Amino acid sequence: MTELPWGRVDDDGTVYVRTSDGERVVGSWQAGSPDEAMSFYQRRFDGLVVETSLLEKRLKAGGVDPESAMVSIGRLREQVSNAAAVGDLDSLATRLDGMVALVDERREAVVEERKVAKASAIAAREAIVVEAEGLAESNAWKASGDRFRALLDDWKAAPRVDRSQEQQLWKRFSTARTSFDRARRAHFAALDADRGSAKAVKEKLVTEAEALAESSEWVETSRRYRDLMTQWKAAGRAGRGDDDTLWNRFKAAQDGFFARRNAQSAEVDQAQSANLVVKQGLATQAEALLPITDLGAAKAAMREIGKQWEAAGQVPREDRPRVEQRLKKVEEAIRDADQDQWRRTDPAALARAQSAVDQLETVMAKLRKQLEKAQSDGNAKAATNATEALAARQEWLDQARQALEEFSR
Repeated sequence: MTELPWGRVDDDGTVYVRTSDGERVVGSWQAGSPDEAMSFYQRRFDGLVVETSLLEKRLKAGGVDPESAMVSIGRLREQVSNAAAVGDLDSLATRLDGMVALVDERREAVVEERKVAKASAIAAREAIVVEAEGLAESNAWKASGDRFRALLDDWKAAPRVDRSQEQQLWKRFSTARTSFDRARRAHFAALDADRGSAKAVKEKLVTEAEALAESSEWVETSRRYRDLMTQWKAAGRAGRGDDDTLWNRFKAAQDGFFARRNAQSAEVDQAQSANLVVKQGLATQAEALLPITDLGAAKAAMREIGKQWEAAGQVPREDRPRVEQRLKKVEEAIRDADQDQWRRTDPAALARAQSAVDQLETVMAKLRKQLEKAQSDGNAKAATNATEALAARQEWLDQARQALEEFSR
C-alpha cells in the first residue's frame, strides 16, 4: 500500500483521498504502480488548484461579473466536493468559501459603480440638454447649427440611463433643437424675401443706370447717378451671385458715363485754358486805360474789350474770379469818372449850386448893413450878433462857392 498525507493507494489499486469528512474512494488504478496512480490523481488536484487560483485572481482584479463569478465558484465547489483527485481538497474548499466574500464585496462595488455610472450618464445627458437649451435662442445660425449636430452625436454616444429619465431629457433636447431650427428657417425665409426685394430694386436701378450711360446732361446725370448709388446702398443685399452680376452692370454703366464726362471735361479745360490767355490779355489792355484821362476814349475802348471778352468764352472756374476782378476794377473806374462828369455837367445841379451862392451873398449883404447900422448906433450887442452871423454865413458861402467851382473843372 502506498500512502501520502492526502490519500493512499490500496494494494488492490483502489485510490483514496482524505478530507475533513473522512476518507473516500476517488478511483481504481490497475495500469501501473501505486506511485504512478498517486501522481495521476495529484495532477488532477493540481488542475483544480490552477482553476481556483485563476478565478481568485480575476475576482481580486475586479474583472469578473459577480453573478458569473458565483456560477464559477459553484461549479468549482461541485468539482472539489466530488473530485476524483488527491490533494488538500479542504484547503481548496476554504479558498472557494473565501471567494464568496470577494464576490459580495465585488457585488457591492458593482452596485456603487453602477450608481456612479448612472449619475455620470445622467449628468452627461443633462449637460447636453442644458447646452442645447442655451443655444435655442441663438442667431449664430452656422456655428449653432454645427454645434447642435455635434450635440446630437454626443447624445447618441452617451451611456444609456433609465428609459423614463432618458425620454424626459430627450424631450427637452428635441424641443430646444426644434425651436432653433424653426427660428433659423424663419430667418432665412425672411432673408430670402428681403433678397428678392433687394434684387427687384437693384434691377430697376441698373436699368436706369444703363439708360443714363449715353447722356450728355453732365451735371444733372452726375447728380442722378449719386442718387442711384444712395438707393443702391439702401436696397440691401440680393443673393451673392445676383448682387455681383447686378453691381457689375451698374458700375459698367456708371463708369462709362463718367469716362465720357471726364473726356469732355478735359476738352473743355483745354479750351478754357486758351480762353484764359485771351481774357488775361484783354484785362491787361483794360488796365492800360487807368487812370482815366479821356472818358470817351476809355468808354469806347471798354466797349470793344467787352465784346472780345464775351466772345472769348468760359475760363477755368478757379481762375474766373481773379481775371474778372481785373476787368471789373477798370469798369468801376470808368463808371466813377462818368458819374463825376455827369455831376459836374448836370444843369439842375449847377443851378442849385449857383442859387445857393446867390442866396448866401444876398443874406451877407443884409448882415453887413445891419452891422454898419449897429456900429453907427453904438449898439454893441447888435453889432456882435451881426458879426457872428456874418462869420457863420461866410463859412457856408465858402463851401457853396467851392461846390460851384466843381462844375467849371
